[in-house]
Amino acid sequence: MHIGVLTHNYPRFTGDFSGAFVEALCEELAAQGQRVTVWAPYDPAYRRPLNGAVTLRLYRYIWPDSLHRLGYMRTMQSDLSLRLEAYALSPALFARGVQAVWRDARRLRPDVLHAHWLLPNGFIAAVVSRRLGIPLAISVPGSDAQVARSNPLFRAMARFALRQAALLTANSAELRDAVLPLGADLNRFDMIIYGTDPNALTPSSEGVQALRRKLEIEESAVVALCVGRMAAKKGFDVFIRALADPILRTQPVIGVMVGDGDEKAGWQRLAEQLGVAARLRWVGSVPKTEIGRYYNMADFLVMPSVNRPADGLNVCVLDAMSCGKPVIGSTAAGNPLAIVHGETGLLTPEQDAVTLAAAMALLAGNPGLRARMGAAARTRIETELGWPHLAKRYIAHFERMIG
Repeated sequence: MHIGVLTHNYPRFTGDFSGAFVEALCEELAAQGQRVTVWAPYDPAYRRPLNGAVTLRLYRYIWPDSLHRLGYMRTMQSDLSLRLEAYALSPALFARGVQAVWRDARRLRPDVLHAHWLLPNGFIAAVVSRRLGIPLAISVPGSDAQVARSNPLFRAMARFALRQAALLTANSAELRDAVLPLGADLNRFDMIIYGTDPNALTPSSEGVQALRRKLEIEESAVVALCVGRMAAKKGFDVFIRALADPILRTQPVIGVMVGDGDEKAGWQRLAEQLGVAARLRWVGSVPKTEIGRYYNMADFLVMPSVNRPADGLNVCVLDAMSCGKPVIGSTAAGNPLAIVHGETGLLTPEQDAVTLAAAMALLAGNPGLRARMGAAARTRIETELGWPHLAKRYIAHFERMIG
């Protein structure tokens, strides 16, 4: 089977996180015997071969090359609205994307198209699907649900794409529900998360002590890790407030914050105001090749996502579980799809810093409980939530669509 994939995020160089989950799925599909062609907009930062197990086809949409500024985690302002330059560049990307994918697909004849993000890729793929009669699947991973509802033109484009799709997937109930008012058919949905590679991220102590020394974390401290873009929907401000709760004052908990984004400076000010700045380590972006050390250094991961706007399950939850770590997550953003409360981690109400603090105190004071939950988390990745199992679900859907 030949699977054509559309995305505007795909790793451009070694260690790039942009669209790493899309790449991981594509490579697993290829490993399971499928032919995979990926279309993505050009970006000046590309420093990778375009041909391998997966064929990558880049299309330019503007001149000069330095104006290629869409996608690759730069299009949104705090994941809430499009940046102003995106409105100026989007028409060129849509037009050129349709032209490039239609031209290639007419020649290559993929059996199915799989678009990640409703806009722009779902619309581009829907036009090609309609013209060439190729079955279409669309995955809704996050901010696209917000963008699709932002103005009448985008709503119309999203409705067209949703009507054309034979399969719709989302990695949280909130994202699924966010696009239902746009005309999405509930019966075409399957809740399929973006997974992790259980062979790439494994429990390991290698480099952990050196990293603790680098971050000036004492041997006796308990490390609570937060990973993700510093955007409002990640809820890291709730984590900072929880760290300031009286129940954690006598607990040696250190928060390690991995990621950058528009909210970072504001959250650093919040930490100063609450008197917990000394208990936080802001390390910025970490290359994919090094992130495993951070997961393995952590005693547990905290993912306090909030629904402003709706978000999907963050891959860091699965990555931490793959490294044998328990996860404390809010009940938002698909966390309940991965975290089994009381078995692989703990679930707390959205935006509830007091309950989050209590959950953190429970794990901080119980290393045996952390070990049991971490082992159960790793088992769940190996048996259900790793890419090999998720790719098989997609292949089954695609074979049904083709048939």
